[in-house]
Amino acid sequence: MAGIRVTKVDWQRSRNGAAHHTQEYPCPELVVRRGQSFSLTLELSRAPDCEETFIFMVETGPRASEALHTKAVFQTSELELGEGWTAAKEAQMESTLTVSLASPPNAVIGRYLLSIRLSSHRKHSNRRLGEFVLLFNPWCAEDDVFLASEEERREYVLNDSGIIFRGVEKHIRAQGWNYGQFEEDILNICLSILDRSPGHQNNPATDVSCRHDPIYVTRVISAMVNSNNDRGVVQGHWQGKYDGGTSPLHWRGSVAILQKWLKGRYKPVKYGQCWVFAGVMCTVLRCLGIATRVVSNFNSAHDTDQNLSVDKYVDSFGRTLEDLTEDSMWNFHVWNESWFARQDLGPSYNGWQVLDATPQEESEGVFRCGPASVTAIREGDVHLAHDGPFVFAEVNADYITWLWHEDESRERVYSNTKKIGRCISTKAVGSDSRVDITDLYKYPEGSRKERQVYSKAVKRLFSVKASGRRTWIRRAGGHCLWHDDLLEPTTKPSITGKFKLLEPPMLGHDLRLALCLANLTSRVQQVRVNLSGATILYTRKPVAEILHESHAVRLGRQEEKRIPITISYSKYKEDLTEDKKILLAAMCLVTKGEKLLVEKDITLEDFITIKVLGPAMVGVAVTVEVTVVNPLLERVKDCALMVEGSGFLQEQLSIDVPTLEPQERASVQFDVTPSKSGPRQLQVDLVSPHFPDIKGFVIIHVATAK
Repeated sequence: MAGIRVTKVDWQRSRNGAAHHTQEYPCPELVVRRGQSFSLTLELSRAPDCEETFIFMVETGPRASEALHTKAVFQTSELELGEGWTAAKEAQMESTLTVSLASPPNAVIGRYLLSIRLSSHRKHSNRRLGEFVLLFNPWCAEDDVFLASEEERREYVLNDSGIIFRGVEKHIRAQGWNYGQFEEDILNICLSILDRSPGHQNNPATDVSCRHDPIYVTRVISAMVNSNNDRGVVQGHWQGKYDGGTSPLHWRGSVAILQKWLKGRYKPVKYGQCWVFAGVMCTVLRCLGIATRVVSNFNSAHDTDQNLSVDKYVDSFGRTLEDLTEDSMWNFHVWNESWFARQDLGPSYNGWQVLDATPQEESEGVFRCGPASVTAIREGDVHLAHDGPFVFAEVNADYITWLWHEDESRERVYSNTKKIGRCISTKAVGSDSRVDITDLYKYPEGSRKERQVYSKAVKRLFSVKASGRRTWIRRAGGHCLWHDDLLEPTTKPSITGKFKLLEPPMLGHDLRLALCLANLTSRVQQVRVNLSGATILYTRKPVAEILHESHAVRLGRQEEKRIPITISYSKYKEDLTEDKKILLAAMCLVTKGEKLLVEKDITLEDFITIKVLGPAMVGVAVTVEVTVVNPLLERVKDCALMVEGSGFLQEQLSIDVPTLEPQERASVQFDVTPSKSGPRQLQVDLVSPHFPDIKGFVIIHVATAK
């Protein structure tokens, strides 16, 4: 009898895509998820005999082998049996055969080659049927990345847009972000990121064999999203101009960054800061099938020496002494959480895992962070893999400010065990609201349990040098402190102080506020108030001084006084960064040597609104109206609206804005045509050479065409 040949393959993309939640990928090849069957229909040159079976072979990566689990050979049966790859006959009509293939739930993810031969044709070579892509499967209960909630899977795997929270603790602002994991080329780029990693370049076969493990894959991606140790995706930059690249605040999503990396032949894209690294990593991990979200931590510690204390040194005006200050407290820091099991730690530590691609400190010689179990952080188990001490400090470190004297002695002027790790935030499932998840990271501040966990973490991190609970810490500058001494409260103050805004701090306007001082005693107090102010980055690194003045204040018994402060726009306009942040400080020198330090972080406000004029439907143009206000007291021209959104536009849209008179309000209309249904995010930024970008977004619910 003549041999059988496969004359045509139907990959059943529509059926398989719907079953595997992969129908949004625009790839030419089939995309499926591991641990779940998918169907193929083979057209044969003749009908097979009943005793003939088909033998399939799948291979991924170079030098694929069964020993490394990057190759599997298996044959058709009537049932899907066994723990490895399986093939079962679904239906047969004469010379047309439909088979169901299934991978194990711990299969290596990536691009596979599928081949076939007939069992009776032992001497014949395999016939290549084509390639398909296998992803992690949060819908499969046996997969390490399994997530039980369908609502959460839709949010953390399938949602291609999101919100990143920025600002300061008391003024949190939402920024839209286009993840775009289903856009053209993005899946191929994400697989290329794995292939460009140093581990793959050094030992490709072994590297591919490890891609069954979400711990391994996420750790590789954490390193590859930044460019510090490799030709990774994004190059970080935190100060000065952004010459030769794009300002981090100009990015509106991950798609343009990833596509630029590919088109530039894997040259790092300039520039990124923490939310950019987190946005790109969220895109990559969602694309590969791992449930991932973006998390913002306000007052985030960068503890360089891992002593669980952020030590800031200031002069007599409260100005940061950068030469002495190695630690820092960022206004906010953004990282990722991904959901998977920790086979290396045990089931108690399954669930959300912290991953951070921002290059801050090295982990095992590479700039990366995580995965660190959120549960381990909350319980103080900082000894567990990976990078627990750094993440624990980000949300739990104590904050201490020291006054540095000319004789190189120092004096503690402020300490707070509750300042670090505030309002830890992420986007809510199914809505645009902000959810506070601080309680996932730590017990209530000041509670007995929280202090017990802190002590537990300290014991894990430091060796005990003396009896009792006190721990010896050697500072980088050579100073030695008892750890408990750092937590002792300072002497009860005789005065209090607070900055109070007298009007909203608007971009382009003078800043008006007051320092409010109160005498808590029944005696007269003489106070020397040294005021300073600086424009800062969101890392609280000062850029330029904009205020420097002193006041002598006499406070009567129980008296309160206000010191008015005005900072003109002309004073800060040239040195204001795109973060639009200002830090004010008052060092109050009281009679008898007492000192009080008062600080305030200010984010300047702006205005933009976006309205959709009418219902939105797939394939039908809808009008969008954007209203902006010139924030300046001067005429501005050369402004433009930059528009981006998956499901609306193939590429970024630029719309000229007419010349704006001082503080003029103007509206601009334009049309977009939705190509995808469901809730879609449209981002619109007002861009001008005269002031920092003013960013906005709107969620538009798009109906399917009738």
